[in-house]
Amino acid sequence: METYKIKNLSFTYPQKDKPAISNINFVINAGEIITICGKSGSGKSTLLRQLKTILAPHGKRQGEIYFHGKLLEQVDQLLQTSQIGYVLQSPENQIVTDKVWHELAFGLESLGYDNSTIRLRVAEMASFFGIHTWFHKNISELSGGQKQLLNLASIMTMQPEVLIVDEPTSQLDPIAALEFLKTLKKINSELGTTIIMTEHRLEEVIPMSDRVVVMEKGCIIADDNPQNVGKQIGEMDNTMIFAMTSPMRIYSRVKNDLICPVTVKDGRKWLDTYFDNKTVENLCVNKKDKSGADNVVIKLKDVWFKYSKNMPDIIKGLSLEVKEGEFFCIVGGNGTGKTTALSIISGLNKHYRGKVIINGKNIEKICIKDRYRNNIGVLPQNPQTLFVKKTVEMDLYEMLSDIKLTKEEKKVKVRAIADRMELNELLQMHPYDLSGGEQQKAALAKVLLLEPKILLLDEPTKGIDDCFKQELAKILRTITKKRTTIVMVSHDIEFCAEYADTCGLFFDGNIITKNTTKKFFAGNSFYTTVANRMARHICPEAVTVEDVISLCQKNI
Repeated sequence: METYKIKNLSFTYPQKDKPAISNINFVINAGEIITICGKSGSGKSTLLRQLKTILAPHGKRQGEIYFHGKLLEQVDQLLQTSQIGYVLQSPENQIVTDKVWHELAFGLESLGYDNSTIRLRVAEMASFFGIHTWFHKNISELSGGQKQLLNLASIMTMQPEVLIVDEPTSQLDPIAALEFLKTLKKINSELGTTIIMTEHRLEEVIPMSDRVVVMEKGCIIADDNPQNVGKQIGEMDNTMIFAMTSPMRIYSRVKNDLICPVTVKDGRKWLDTYFDNKTVENLCVNKKDKSGADNVVIKLKDVWFKYSKNMPDIIKGLSLEVKEGEFFCIVGGNGTGKTTALSIISGLNKHYRGKVIINGKNIEKICIKDRYRNNIGVLPQNPQTLFVKKTVEMDLYEMLSDIKLTKEEKKVKVRAIADRMELNELLQMHPYDLSGGEQQKAALAKVLLLEPKILLLDEPTKGIDDCFKQELAKILRTITKKRTTIVMVSHDIEFCAEYADTCGLFFDGNIITKNTTKKFFAGNSFYTTVANRMARHICPEAVTVEDVISLCQKNI
């Protein structure tokens, strides 16, 4: 049974000549899980928003969208509200009340349901999602994962037939993201809800999908089951292969006639078959880990911090050293204190015990001007906090307003960073009109313009497609070669494993362990890469996709 039928759909934003999506044709059947993926700006979110009239952006649309055989614009708004659920990328942008139980009831109240029905559905969904243990909490007390789960539950109280989800795991740690995706799978299998989602983190999403739709420049270039899509994209030699799951990426780079693996389990079986009757030796390339210089530029000694006198400690006896030119990544669950630790290093929050030393000086004795001018650069978790002007270009120039450069010199710097961060087509847009990934790039461009000696990054890869991540890695490598020190907080395990020099695990307000990247990830169960989980029974030291590919190529 068809839920949606899309025929010859094209859409162009105002004052744009090029359509954001072009000649889209496909059918969404009842009960399917469909994942739409593509680079930032490929048209994914634009396409999703066309599927609910009230969320469709302003612009010129051509083509037709049918919902249960009826033109979508002719479907009553009340019916659309109740039958088509939409979960936004950022939970803060969707939550409208102050209490958990208020949020669960809000949608039903807006639709005019009676109190008895509201109480029943709220209780049912709170139990289904495990929310009953924090049912009476204030929204402000919730973690990012809990807020996203609450968003989902509040929509499901309305019993929609279709659930549209826009990058639901972009702000969640790996374990919380996995739990959220398991909940989506449970909704689909037990309630029969059709799920349509976009994602950049596809390692866990592709295996649970019935179909994967790949978009490029507003067009669909592949639409099939995950196994076939992985094979097609590999044969196209398209850069979207970098967005596929690690087993699919490894398969595409190793000459073989076996069936394309999708999941970690498939990947293990594929490796076992590939290495069958072979004596495996020299399994892994011993890639040398970078070592920082002897000069320690960031030193924290027994640091304690809490947000107010009567609140519990967030940072508990944190000690840390980061050397000049080192790329140090911090991983860990939501709410463990990672972001707070960055704010203490930057001086935005003041610790009440311990010492923070930056370049040999106590941070409390460094004046504000010297602290940030060509010294410390900060990319916050929410990039919107850096935007103060009406266009991206004006925002970039604003960063250079207090620097003594000629107009031409400023122009050269802005053009160079816009080109490097792939912002040229976005310069005249309002920063708030950009996608999440595009906002990340624009905000990082602003910070990099100041050429800081210490760069503090909070979730820089959030919302960024896998193709641009490679470019971002090149940028970060370039600046570390110039002796810039980078401390990055991230949930992107694969990125950290591929590019960091050192990694540390944050738990309960402290870094409980750190090591060179290979050694760090090779010993973990959950905070490790998909490639490592796939190949550890053959080669525990294989951490990245490239490691496993080298393993296979060396043992042909």
